[in-house]
Amino acid sequence: MRIEISKLMGHFSTMFNGLARSFSFKKGRNSASLVDEGGREAAKAMIKDAKRKDSILCTTGVVNAEGSNTFASVFSKKGEKGVNQDCCIVWEEFGCQEDLIFCGVFDGHGPWGHFVAKAVRESMPPSLLCHWQQGLAQAFLDPELDSEKKHQRFDIWKHSYLRTCAAIDHELEQHRKIDTFYSGTTALSIVKQGELVVLANVGDSRAVLGTTSDDGSVVPDQLTVDFKPNLPQEAERIIQCNGRVFCLNDEPGVHRVWLPNEETPGLAMSRAFGDYCIKEFGLISVPEVTYRSITSRDQFIILATDGVWDVVTNQEAVEIVSSTPDRTKSSKRLVECAVRAWKRKRRGIAMDDMSAICLFFHSSEQEHHLVTLLAFQ
Repeated sequence: MRIEISKLMGHFSTMFNGLARSFSFKKGRNSASLVDEGGREAAKAMIKDAKRKDSILCTTGVVNAEGSNTFASVFSKKGEKGVNQDCCIVWEEFGCQEDLIFCGVFDGHGPWGHFVAKAVRESMPPSLLCHWQQGLAQAFLDPELDSEKKHQRFDIWKHSYLRTCAAIDHELEQHRKIDTFYSGTTALSIVKQGELVVLANVGDSRAVLGTTSDDGSVVPDQLTVDFKPNLPQEAERIIQCNGRVFCLNDEPGVHRVWLPNEETPGLAMSRAFGDYCIKEFGLISVPEVTYRSITSRDQFIILATDGVWDVVTNQEAVEIVSSTPDRTKSSKRLVECAVRAWKRKRRGIAMDDMSAICLFFHSSEQEHHLVTLLAFQ
């Protein structure tokens, strides 16, 4: 018997707003089935509406929804290797949910890297919404699940991300207009749902939390792993798949992934979308999905591509962001500091593209009040 989820809205949660009316499931089955076309159309409609309301940002700028303490600053700068292959997105009220925000940074590489990065940026949010909706439907059908509990909310997001990334990588391989054989992209994204922050990382971009210590200073907490080929578990997988990991003579310390019998493609990360020339030899697009519960001490999260972290430490980054008087310029100041650091530390090496999102959790007044309280404890 087919039941419309929209008829059950009053018995569940406001989380079913938006996409819910576009999905259905069969009662008695263990897994809900999406009406794919309806879900995609609903997601596209949401994106159009969000763009109209200026709650989606895909370029340098700021997002600050009316009535929300959450504030995001975005900045991207082209390096010295050609077209900027980085891109970003911030979507406030993600999926028409007031307590949701989606942020992502994408770092393309290869001849078609900028197209791959933009394609993943465009497809990930609506695909994630569709799979999240399916997870909510499954939770509703299972009497032992409570989607309001933190760990079960995380489980729904984790499975949604895993399905989303698998679907995206499959679609990229079939893409008719983008050559992804020798090109790809990393993807680091977060979903903030109330105090819960879910992180999904494919590649070597990094998320760092700025949190207030007992003495009132802001200290870093790295939330993601940089998936480089020389990490033991990454190298083991690649070698088991007959791929190779080594550094070139003129790049000591920079480990890359290579085909078994050719010195190509030389990827400096162990996880990425695309790059089908080496997918059979250990490169994967499976995200590491983790979560963090935000407290009143936690001030902001920085998402940045590897060009920033190559020359700026976590401590330096949180100090730069926390000391920027105008929040709207925090991401720009971080990237500009990274540019200067690159010129000092990597003279003679072409500068990488650099992009950053700074997502603040509290109003500046709340931050000031917290620091004052801690200082007098």
